[in-house]
Amino acid sequence: MNVIVAGAGRLGTQIAQVLAAARNEVTLIDVDDDRVAELQGRIPVRLVAGDACEPALLEDAGALTADLVVATTGDDEDNLVISLLAKRQFSVSRVAARINDADNAWLFDERWGVDVAVPSATPLISLIEEATGATDTVALLRLSKAGVDVIETAITPQSSAAGRALGEVRLPEGTVVATIIREGRPTVPDPATRLRPGDELLLVSHTATEREIHAAFQ
Repeated sequence: MNVIVAGAGRLGTQIAQVLAAARNEVTLIDVDDDRVAELQGRIPVRLVAGDACEPALLEDAGALTADLVVATTGDDEDNLVISLLAKRQFSVSRVAARINDADNAWLFDERWGVDVAVPSATPLISLIEEATGATDTVALLRLSKAGVDVIETAITPQSSAAGRALGEVRLPEGTVVATIIREGRPTVPDPATRLRPGDELLLVSHTATEREIHAAFQ
């Protein structure tokens, strides 16, 4: 699946990483050059600096062949414009948009090209499930076409993995850590990284269950 995510804040970056880990082709756009430069080489997606409200930039980012566009900027007006362009100009089959201000929720419908409107408080699991149309959810997300599960676990002060290096944690076979979200920011996992309470981990596995992942870290 070809995916464009507009907005490289925490939510947009998490969505991009999860979908990329599930073997989708993902392009992440952000208007902030510094944010794009910060993410270069740290996440397995194509990064584009620029305003996703500009049709030319969306086209350069691959909108003509995109299966899904997710607008996750912090500005509702931008998210609506991106959605409308994706649907009307580029005929993207599925468009999801984040609602930042609940008072604007009534605008996020088919008139603006929005197939899936997601309030900002919606958990990541629900946003990705609704945006992709995936209904077979195991733990965080299952994308049946990719044949992998993306499972989320959090490190608490009571977790057995707290204070240990990631490389010291014995993972189930066929499982890798896709990203560690620390203090709201995704980081590239490294075997030497010491896990801290508050860390959120996204793991990709072909075989492991949520229970097995929980046992490894908790």
